[in-house]
Amino acid sequence: MKLTRRDFLKISGTATAGLALSGLGFDLRPVEAYTFRLRTKNAREISTICCYCAVGCGIICHTDTATGKVIYTEGDADHPINGGALCAKGAAAYQIAQNDQRLTKVLYRAPHSDNWQEKSWDWALNQIAKRVKKSRDASFVTKNTQGQVVNRCNGIASVGSAALDNEECWTYQAMLRALGLVYIEHQARI
Repeated sequence: MKLTRRDFLKISGTATAGLALSGLGFDLRPVEAYTFRLRTKNAREISTICCYCAVGCGIICHTDTATGKVIYTEGDADHPINGGALCAKGAAAYQIAQNDQRLTKVLYRAPHSDNWQEKSWDWALNQIAKRVKKSRDASFVTKNTQGQVVNRCNGIASVGSAALDNEECWTYQAMLRALGLVYIEHQARI
C-alpha cells in the first residue's frame, strides 16, 4: 500500500479530531433515551381560529383538564389555510388567556364622565339588548317610497369578525338579517 503525504494528513487529521471530541466529553456509546413529562400530555386539545386578522389560521389550544386553563397553543398542521404555521401574533395568542393585565370585568363609562364604573355582565348584556332594540325600532322601515314591503333596519350596521368560521358567520348573519339589517359586512372582505 502506498501512503501519500495527502493521505497521511487526512488520516492524522481525522484521528486528531476524534481524540479531541472524545476529550471534550462526547460519548460515542449508544444514547439512552431521556424522558420527561410533556406539559400537554393530559391536556385537552381544542381546535380554534386565530382572532387577529382575516386570514383565519387554525390553532390548537391545549387546556388543562383539571383547571380548564389554557396551557399551550400551536398551529394546526391539518388546517387548510396555514398548515401549522403561525405569524408572530398568532404564535403569541396564548398570552390572550394567560395575561395578568387582561380585563375580566365589565367597565362602563357614562356619557360625559371621566371615570370608569365596574358593572356586571348581566347589566352589560341587558344594556346592549336595550340599545339594539331602541335603535332598531327608531330606524325600522316597513315600506319603501314605492309602497313595497321591505322590512329593513337602516340604523344599525355590522362588521363581522375574522375569528368566526363559516358556520358561525352564517348563524351571525342570519340573526342580523332577522333583525332587518341590510348593512352587513365582514372583515375578511374589506
